[in-house]
Amino acid sequence: MTRSPTPAGGTARCRHAGAESTGPATTRRRLLGGAVALASTALAGCLGDDEDEEPPEPIGLDDGQSCDVCGMLIADHYGPAGQVFYGGGEPADRDGPARFDSVRELAVFDEEHRERGWERRAAFVTDYSAVGYDLVEGDGTLHVSTHAEREAFERAAGLHYVVGSDVEGAMGPEYLPFSDRADAEGFVADHGGDVRGWGELVGDA
Repeated sequence: MTRSPTPAGGTARCRHAGAESTGPATTRRRLLGGAVALASTALAGCLGDDEDEEPPEPIGLDDGQSCDVCGMLIADHYGPAGQVFYGGGEPADRDGPARFDSVRELAVFDEEHRERGWERRAAFVTDYSAVGYDLVEGDGTLHVSTHAEREAFERAAGLHYVVGSDVEGAMGPEYLPFSDRADAEGFVADHGGDVRGWGELVGDA
């Protein structure tokens, strides 16, 4: 049974762990086959990879990394995590991707920085079809557990996003990613909202 992490701390505006689970962990798991892996590699070209560079691979964000928008520790707060690799040596302060504790924050950051000329090479987000997640209730609000280990990430462009549900992430209302559309539709049936594609959230696929 998978349990959401207990936070080391946070700010008043964050949605952090500490409430009791509403029930047993969701244990549906999905193993992605070689065909999906090949399709993900092919998507790299659509995301702006340079021909002489290896396609980016996701990293773990469960070792004290903080969000590039709000500064909170990613692994200590609820909801899907995300990361975006850019060309041109951006972000300039590290050798690695921009990091986020919220897909909504990722989408806003990405739009703003591409308008400044940053080139997105690849984006990865937590895939809730591939992990066992918890829904945890606190202060009358449902939150979804975070999964920031490397194996939990999948290419953002190929996923289905539940938008407008009654389940929140680190920063409140959230885009919840699933690689299996049936999982996303089942989540909507239980928690409201609707299913959208990556291009509807960030303006391109």
